Amino acid sequence: MRNRRYQMLFFLFFPAFLFAQQKATRVDKKDLPNVILIFMDDMGYGDLGVTGALDYQTSILDQMANHGIRFTNFLVPQAVCSASRAALLTGNYPNRMGVHGAYMPNAKAGLKSSEITIAEMLKSKGYQSYMVGKWHLGNEPEFLPTKQGFDGYVGLPYSNDMWPVEFDGSPAKKGGRVAHYPKLPLLQSKVGQEIPDTIGIIKDLKDQATLTQRYTKEAVDYIKKHKKDRFFLYLAHNMTHAPIAASEKFIGKTKQGLYGDVMAEIDWSMGTILQALKDAKIEDNTIVIFTSDNGPWLNFGNQNGSSGGFREGKGTSWEGGQRVPCIIQWPKVIKQGRIENNLSSSMDIFATLADIVNYQEHPFQIDGLSFLPNLKDAEAKPHRDRMYYYYNKNDLEAVRLENWKLVFPHRYRSYEDILPGNDGNGGKYNSKTVDSLMLFDLRRDPAERYNVIEQHPDVKEKLLQMAEEARADLGDDLTKRKGANRRD
Repeated sequence: MRNRRYQMLFFLFFPAFLFAQQKATRVDKKDLPNVILIFMDDMGYGDLGVTGALDYQTSILDQMANHGIRFTNFLVPQAVCSASRAALLTGNYPNRMGVHGAYMPNAKAGLKSSEITIAEMLKSKGYQSYMVGKWHLGNEPEFLPTKQGFDGYVGLPYSNDMWPVEFDGSPAKKGGRVAHYPKLPLLQSKVGQEIPDTIGIIKDLKDQATLTQRYTKEAVDYIKKHKKDRFFLYLAHNMTHAPIAASEKFIGKTKQGLYGDVMAEIDWSMGTILQALKDAKIEDNTIVIFTSDNGPWLNFGNQNGSSGGFREGKGTSWEGGQRVPCIIQWPKVIKQGRIENNLSSSMDIFATLADIVNYQEHPFQIDGLSFLPNLKDAEAKPHRDRMYYYYNKNDLEAVRLENWKLVFPHRYRSYEDILPGNDGNGGKYNSKTVDSLMLFDLRRDPAERYNVIEQHPDVKEKLLQMAEEARADLGDDLTKRKGANRRD
C-alpha cells in the first residue's frame, strides 16, 4: 500500500515538476531566431561555385558558404521529390510515414495530417509561417500547406513538368506522356480557406520563366511584412527541375547556357532575400538554410546539373542521387565560415530547429538528429554516424556507417553507358543491376567504384547487422520484411 501511495504521489506531481523544468529551460521569445528554408529541385552537389560549377558563378551563395557552414556530406533519405520533401518537413524517413516516389496530380494521396511539420512545430512556439513554391505532398485540399501548419501559401502543387506540355515547350502530343495531365495551376491559399484560389495558369515556358522572380518577390514581401514577428519562411523553387527556364534579365548571362542562366537567377534570388533581411535589420538572428531535394536529372544533359563527381543522380541510391549541397547561415551563432565534413541529413533540420526552440511535445519519435552543437562549436562530436538508403516503396538498397557504405542487390535506373539528351529533351535511361553485396569506403572512394568487401569482412558483418536493425524497424520489400514501426 505504501509503494502504491508513493506511485500515486509521483504521477500526481511529476508532470508539474517536468513542466517547471521545461519552463526553466525555455528560450525567451525575443531570442528565438527567424528561419528561412530554401529548397532547390534537382540541383546537384556540383552546381555551386564552391562545389566546382563551371562557366557560371554563384557568388552570393559562395559568400554565404564562406560566412556560414557548408556541409559536404549531407544526404537526403530518398532521391525523389515527394519522399524527400516529406522527410525534410517532418524529420522522418519518408517510408516510415508511407510516403514514396513523386505524387502525380490528383493522386488522392499526401502527407498525413497527424504528421508534425516544421511549420506546425514552430507554430506551437509562436511563429508565423508561410510557404512559397513547389509543395508536392498532395494537391487535394486536405493535403495542402495550410493544412500542415502554414498560415499561407503561393506556388505550384507539384512538379513543373506535370502539365500538358512537352519538355521542349510544344503542346502535348495526343496519347503522349503528358497528354493526361491537367493544366498547371499557380495556387494561393490561407488558413481556414478550404479550396485554394487559382491565381494563374502556367501555360508555357515563358510562364515558367517568371516563377523564380515571382517566388522571390513573395518571399521578400513576407519578410518586410513580418520583420517584427518570429517567422518561418519555406521557399521551394521549381528550378532546376526540367523544363528549366530563366527570365529575360538572365538569358545569356553565363557561358554555360540556359542551366547556368537559371543558376545565376537563383543566386540573384538568394542575394535579394539576404538583402531584405539586412534592410529589415533581422539578418543577425535569422537562420538561412539552402539545400536541394535530390541530385541532378542527368539524362537532360546540358539543361541539368552536375553530381560533382559522385556516382549516378536523381532517382538512385548512389551518392550522386542522395548527396546534395547544404549551406547554413546564422550570424548570431556562426561567427566564421567553416566546412562540416561529417555525415548529416535533411531529416536533421527538423530536429535541430526543435532543439533551438526547445520543442519537446512531439507525439512520435523522429529519425532526425540535432546538429545544433555542431553549429555552435567546430570541435563538437559528429551528431550522426549512420544512414539507411531506401528507394521505391520500401526497398532497402544500402546502409551507411560513418564512411562505410554497404550496397545490397537491387535493380536501378542508370544514367551511365548511355548518352543524355540535350537542349530540353531528356535522353533514355539505362537499367542496371547490383548482383551481389558491395562495400565502399567513401573516404577513399567517394565515387563508389571499388568494391572492397573481401578486404573488410568485419565491416561487412557490422553493416549487415545494422541492415537487420533497419528491416526490423522500417521493413524492406527486397527481403519481404514489414517492419514494426511504419505508420500509415
